[in-house]
Amino acid sequence: MTKIVWLDVRGTAEEMRPALIEEGIHQRVDAVVSDRAEELTALPPTVRKVFFPDAEPDLDTCGDVDVVLVDIGLHGAVEEWAARRPELTFGAFLEVTDADTLEAACRAARSGAWTVILFKDPTKIPLEIVLAAAANAPGGLITVAADVTEAEIIFGVLERGADGVMLRPERVGDITAAQAAADAVSPELTLVELEVTATRHVGMGERACVDTCTHFQKDEGILVGSYSKGMILCVSETHPLPYMPTRPFRVNAGAIHSYTLAGNGRTRYLSELGAGAQVLAVDTKGRTRTVTVGRVKIESRPLLSIDAVSADGVVVNLILQDDWHVRVLGPGGAVLNSTELKPGDRLLGFLPTEDRHVGYPINEFCLEK
Repeated sequence: MTKIVWLDVRGTAEEMRPALIEEGIHQRVDAVVSDRAEELTALPPTVRKVFFPDAEPDLDTCGDVDVVLVDIGLHGAVEEWAARRPELTFGAFLEVTDADTLEAACRAARSGAWTVILFKDPTKIPLEIVLAAAANAPGGLITVAADVTEAEIIFGVLERGADGVMLRPERVGDITAAQAAADAVSPELTLVELEVTATRHVGMGERACVDTCTHFQKDEGILVGSYSKGMILCVSETHPLPYMPTRPFRVNAGAIHSYTLAGNGRTRYLSELGAGAQVLAVDTKGRTRTVTVGRVKIESRPLLSIDAVSADGVVVNLILQDDWHVRVLGPGGAVLNSTELKPGDRLLGFLPTEDRHVGYPINEFCLEK
């Protein structure tokens, strides 16, 4: 779900306003919010012009704006203002401080074209309530964020988050960071079928179980491989086993040297992961989401090496725990016990095209074998 950023320049230092607006335009924020209608007229048509006066709106001087925000706690109902100028789009601004103002925010979010809410307290429970109350509402819900860190949290509340945030930056660069957080949509990957060419027992070594803070779905796991240009989809422990309970937060991923995807196009070694790190969960259709690691268990176990090849000849290797209960995913979401794999079996994998340096993609010669 695409998120948006509204740049609020009200109350910022006079000398900073032009630079902040220029940054917002360059970063393609959805809107600039100003208490000066004339400041908005020069904005390009790609930026929404939001007029939010500190005093009661003067509708005769609001100029060529896209949205007029009305502080309903000070200036009355939006509907009353909209009746005076029906050709304008009006939005509601509310501060939630108690149960009554929370109910008013829910009503506004269910019916308004735009609802901007400032929550007095740091808890996100009131935002959760508004999101639930306005789940199918046609309008946009914008939450005031104190800083970029809070903006990132707001985007994730109740999984769907608010439609956007309104941020008054303290410095140039804040809006760039906020827009980056809004744009951080997990990519969809193109998975390929890989044909197993060989399996072999390779002795003892350390393997990593990646325990996340997420409940995986049955067709989800993480991509793991010995080479940066080829990975196999290791399934989570969501499927029943005869001798132990399911652990739907876990992927028995592979040997500690292995690569996995960590989002933003970067890879991480399994040995680098720890509590608070993030990895990319991937399902059999290539849909992804970023999940947080809660713990990594590294233990010495017998290891099994799996070699596979893609249709165009890319060689892939995965070394994981040599045990029947450790599994990978095949086409159609087939769950395959690793120790039963044989040449000709089909697996699902991903073939990044870039070489890596400290996890970042780089265009250079690199031979892995």
